[in-house]
Amino acid sequence: MLGASPDNPEAQKKFADKYEIPFPLLADTQKKLAQAFDVWKEKNMYGKKVMGIERSTFVIGPDGTVKKEFRKVKAEGHAAEVLTSLKE
Repeated sequence: MLGASPDNPEAQKKFADKYEIPFPLLADTQKKLAQAFDVWKEKNMYGKKVMGIERSTFVIGPDGTVKKEFRKVKAEGHAAEVLTSLKE
């Protein structure tokens, strides 16, 4: 399991420490990974259009192909949803 965000490594460490993240976080500061997975999107924030990450989860098989995508996820209940999907 891996996580990725456009944050720098120092910000990611603070986040991982605060939320006790038990897996590595990749620093995608140039947003190349986000663009490749089509999660760098235009969003509306308080009436302003801004660019940001569409929170998503991708299940990648041993052969390197994307087996399942979860787009626009909410944190609450998502881990259970992914686990259920993996058991199918």
